[in-house]
Amino acid sequence: MKVIVVGAGVVGTMHAWHAVNRGHEVVQIERESEARGASLRNFGQIWVSGRAGGEELDTALRARELWEGIGAEVPGLGFRPCGSLTPLRTDLEVAVAEAAVARDDAAARGYKLVTADEARAINPALRGTFGSALWCERDAAVEPRTAQLVLKQALLASGRYTFLGGREVREVVGTASVRDDHGDVHTGDAVVLATGAWLGGLVRELAGPGLPVRRVRLQMMQTDPLGETLTTSVADADSFRYYPAYGGPALDALNDGQAQAPTASAHRMQLLMVQRLDGGLTIGDTHEYEHPFSFDTVEEPYEHLTGVVESFLGRPLPRIRHRWAGVYAQCTDTGRVVHRQQVADGVWLVTGPGGRGMTCSPAIAEQTADELGW
Repeated sequence: MKVIVVGAGVVGTMHAWHAVNRGHEVVQIERESEARGASLRNFGQIWVSGRAGGEELDTALRARELWEGIGAEVPGLGFRPCGSLTPLRTDLEVAVAEAAVARDDAAARGYKLVTADEARAINPALRGTFGSALWCERDAAVEPRTAQLVLKQALLASGRYTFLGGREVREVVGTASVRDDHGDVHTGDAVVLATGAWLGGLVRELAGPGLPVRRVRLQMMQTDPLGETLTTSVADADSFRYYPAYGGPALDALNDGQAQAPTASAHRMQLLMVQRLDGGLTIGDTHEYEHPFSFDTVEEPYEHLTGVVESFLGRPLPRIRHRWAGVYAQCTDTGRVVHRQQVADGVWLVTGPGGRGMTCSPAIAEQTADELGW
């Protein structure tokens, strides 16, 4: 069969990957020359630890398995099973970690509460002051700025894949057929619209005004090389407030008894940090939900994150060389992993994984392929 994939972010590319690997022909159409959206502007984390139990965790664990397999086939992805550490400083933070370790699914996530010395044995770069840490062995990472490019090269090598960049799909013109802004019609047996946060235009026309997906804006930064290896991803205890796995009485007590720093609260912040293969650190992030979004980046979140990172590393942060904002699509019901909807004959919209896009995209695409009988 022939599959038309609209959108070259990680969700679209994973749909192309599964279709090609199941023996089908794929035409992937991207409005930019290459993907430039949230799939590049993220941490590259395969983040199992904070996912809600049930479907979300199952999806993340399956995706983690798929990422590892794809990484073995495509070494340029830079897949590494680095795990993550969340340093803890207060009794309230420790209580949330203890509750996480006591969960029935803790082993599946790779949770373990470790002492400061044990954490430093895992990640010697953490020389700052903290009392203990939550270790999450199942977390991993890839290189977000290059992942789509190396996957595209692997797909091209199959001989069953065509990439068309710089083309915007404007309309559905028949069963499993779309027309682009060059006037060309692309017909297949199925069309997948994986357009990410691009929710206007054709998507609004097809899905209607009640699409249960919203856009979220974030700010991030990247540094010069650290000069040493950060062997794990790193989070701070504010991340507990944003990930559903940590919900419960202990988190309620943390929220009631330990306020976020004013800047962190105002910008709905957490620290997540991953080292890139070039040694630089990707650091974030903020959350902005109200529209219209700001068009500029502001310094206070970067100053806050710099302070938190330096307190964990026990040393000055390298020079910041990149600052950016990104926008991703999130289901308004945040308990849903993705919004998958047939919007026309032979045409499906797949969007809204939110901050789970990089983590869950291989499993999301696998589910689409299974449901559509590819």
